[in-house]
Order: sequence, then structure tokens, then C-alpha cells
Amino acid sequence: MLDHGGGILAAAHRYGIPLGDWLDLSTGLNPQGWPVPALPASCWQRLPEENDGLEAAAAAYYGSDALLPVAGSQPAIQALPLLRPRGVVGMLATSYAEHAHAWQRRGHQVLRLAPDELEAAVDAVDVLLLVNPNNPTGWHAPASQLNRWRERLAARGGWLVVDEAFMDCTPDNSLLPFIGATGLVVLRSIGKFFGLAGARAGFVFAWPELLAQLREELGPWTLAGPARQAVKAALQDTAWQHDTRLRLAHDSARLGAMLRQHSLVPDGSSALFQWLRHPQAAVLHDALARCGVLCRYFAESSSLRFGLPAGEADWQRLQAALAAIGPLLHPEQDSQARPHHVSSAAANDGARKG
Repeated sequence: MLDHGGGILAAAHRYGIPLGDWLDLSTGLNPQGWPVPALPASCWQRLPEENDGLEAAAAAYYGSDALLPVAGSQPAIQALPLLRPRGVVGMLATSYAEHAHAWQRRGHQVLRLAPDELEAAVDAVDVLLLVNPNNPTGWHAPASQLNRWRERLAARGGWLVVDEAFMDCTPDNSLLPFIGATGLVVLRSIGKFFGLAGARAGFVFAWPELLAQLREELGPWTLAGPARQAVKAALQDTAWQHDTRLRLAHDSARLGAMLRQHSLVPDGSSALFQWLRHPQAAVLHDALARCGVLCRYFAESSSLRFGLPAGEADWQRLQAALAAIGPLLHPEQDSQARPHHVSSAAANDGARKG
């Protein structure tokens, strides 16, 4: 099992900080998720049914009805490697680790590539798998370029698989308008933009034959009844979606500016996170955790990903924690100072005094 963001219970136990006194920025989720209303009792008491309006709501939101609802992207990530012969799969060296893990487990060879190596790799791989925008680096490619790669792959039976888990903030760059073309698979998730990770809901878009194979592999009831009801309503709430895109863009820019203020210059970003490489990433991750702030640490790239704070108190909490670890970033200023736990109450008090 690979490590993921979250794990706040384990962090609370490890650092001895009460669970309610943590600021969790480790997941890259919208911290002000879509407000789920009370759900009808029937969705808990009956088996899920496909004629409940979810597929129609998803087709309207995404602009394509060539879809299969799934319990988040993970079932599709694990099943897709089973649906073609073993071959060579190219993907970015720093990306969502579950993809490489799933293909390698099924005997495929995985090539880890830099962004500037992708063009040449298109003619050397059987599958090109990209997260767009990439998690955690924020790298992204225009849909037109990706579709040209898809055409080259499809001409010899290859696939282009694109995980668009973070695409809802910039939907005009999605590959969904090309869905139906042979060789193109797009994964979408409800967890990030809508902030509904606990629903475990997402969609796979592809050509009909592959969707039929995937449906057979995953079996019936791919998505729970309560999740179907909540996701359907979220996809239909266009006013919330519009306002949320504006807010997330603003908050991501604010987060980038705050990190730069403390000499942590981001190397990449999306509307839902900021990512930076740092030679002392592990040390900084630990120091922030001792302040009760959990960000995401990536050992292979010695980097950190920061998600968005939820409200003003959380912004001030992060500001205080970054100030507290300042001696690690500027040891010449105070080599004796050590970061300490910054409680939410202390951060709020500091905000009032400031």
C-alpha cells in the first residue's frame, strides 16, 4: 500500500498533538467542499440503480455520455492494466504513484520520463499515461497536443490515458471533447474540486468497447447509492461550481505568495495546491508537523505539496507556522530557535494582535 495525503489520525498520534488542533493541508482537496444535504433514506436501503439521473447529470456536466461511474479513480487505475497485453507504459517520473504501481503489478514495463522526453516517447510506448494537471508538480499540457499524441498512439493500437482529477478548475483544457476516439481514456474524480473525497466517486470516459470491458471487470454497483445521490446534485449545482472556480484560483495565488514570503518558492501549482522542491523537504515537513500543520512530503523528489487553508483562521495558522520554522530556512538569523506547536487559539490571538 502506497502513502497518500491525509493520515491525520496517525500524525496526531505520532506528534502528540490533539486531533482537533491540526491544520491538514496534505490532501490537495477543496477545503470548502460542496455542502451535501440530507439524503433520502431510500438511497441507504436499496441497491444502487442506474436510472436515478446520475449518468444524465454527469453527461451534462462533462459534455460526454461515454462514461462509467466508479468508486473514485482507484478501481479504474487498478483495472485498466488488466485490459491490454503487457507492454511499455510511459509516464512522468514525478506523478501520482498509484498509476505506476498498478501497471507494474500487472507486469507492464514503466518508463519514468521528464516532461521534455514525452514527445519522443510517444512512438516508443504502448500506453502514455499522464495526470493533467500533474499531481503533485502542476505540470500541464494543452488538449490539442495530447490529442496529437493520442492519434500517433492509436495508429498502432496504443492508448493515451489521462487522469484529470484536478481538471475541474480549468475545464476548457480537458480532453473530454475528444472522447469516443479509439485509444483515449480519461479519468475524472469528484474528490478534489468538489471536496467529496469520502464519497469515493468518479467517472471513466472511453470508447464503447473499452467501457464494456471495464464494466465487466468491475462488476455491478460500482458506486454506492448515497454517493450517487450526492454526486448527482453536486454536478447540477452550476452556481456553486462557478463561484468555487473563482475562489480556488484566488486562494491558490494567495498561498503561493505566502510561501514565497517565507522563502519557499513554488516550482509548480494548480488551483488546489502549491508544490516546491527543497533540499530539506523532510526536515521542513517534520518541523511544520510539530507546529500542527500537515503538508504532503514526497521523498523521491525531496518536495512538499501544500493544499489550501479553509478559512481566515487557517490562513493565519499557516502564517504563524511558517514564521515558526523560519530559523530552518534562515539558520544564519537564529541557529538556536526551534519550531513549536502553534495552536489554533494562538494563531487566532496572533491574528487579532496583528
